[in-house]
Amino acid sequence: MQTWQMQTAKARFSDVVRSAKQEGPQDITVHGKSVAVVVSREMFDRLSGNTESLLEFMQKSPLYDRDDIEFERDPSLAREIAL
Repeated sequence: MQTWQMQTAKARFSDVVRSAKQEGPQDITVHGKSVAVVVSREMFDRLSGNTESLLEFMQKSPLYDRDDIEFERDPSLAREIAL
């Protein structure tokens, strides 16, 4: 795992992201202490178990395909402001 000082990582952020995608996790340090790790989206999804899209997730909702859901709306008028 490559280590980057925070200041360098900020200045070369695109390089950090590219390295995370091509080489693996990138360690970010502040005053010599590891504070963060940058990983590729692919690795993050694999580690977090996030294998489905947002659409697939929402379609699994118990409320999916229900037509009887009504949202209450505040009927009050917009507030007046002084210009």
